[in-house]
Amino acid sequence: MTAETSQTLDRGLRVLKLLAETDHGLTVTELSHRLCVNRTVVYRLLATLEQHALVRRDLGGRARVGLGVLGLGRQVHPLVREAAMPALRALAEDIGATAHLTLVDGAEALAVAVVEPTWTDYHVAYRAGYRHPLEQGAAGRAILSARQQPATADPGYTLIEGELDAGACGAAAPLVGVSGVEGSVGVVMLSDVVPERVGPRVRDAAREVAEALR
Repeated sequence: MTAETSQTLDRGLRVLKLLAETDHGLTVTELSHRLCVNRTVVYRLLATLEQHALVRRDLGGRARVGLGVLGLGRQVHPLVREAAMPALRALAEDIGATAHLTLVDGAEALAVAVVEPTWTDYHVAYRAGYRHPLEQGAAGRAILSARQQPATADPGYTLIEGELDAGACGAAAPLVGVSGVEGSVGVVMLSDVVPERVGPRVRDAAREVAEALR
């Protein structure tokens, strides 16, 4: 901690992070041990967070993340979309295909930003808000592939041909090293096969977006 930071705020944020990492909640005693502070401090932190609906406690006294975080979460997509747009525009213009940023939403892949190329005679129409199971399409498969690899590994890119739409193919690469954001950057195009240079170019774009979000 430095003179410019707030110890109380730091502890409160650490409480939220700890609760977000468990599905079963944590007791005051468990939080006290993990934060290395006494129970009185934890009680005060939880009481303050409860007032803002960021934490709730069940009948057994276990603390869990509260519904108030949903209001904060609604603002994440616009911020992520704004940060990703320069890289997506460059990718769409370079490849001549529709570029997209896709984030995980439960068990689905959700397109939150889409950029179409300006110079092509025709291209795939793809809209923000489009969703599909993570197991289908390059965007979702790239995310699942990254989950199965060590954090230090290069997950590469995923190529898909004709899986979501006949006559269309796609490539996607996951976002790596971005805390709290799980997603991928990809392109979809009208072609039977993905051109050789598209995969590496998509991977580079994903790295650009990840860097912008750090």
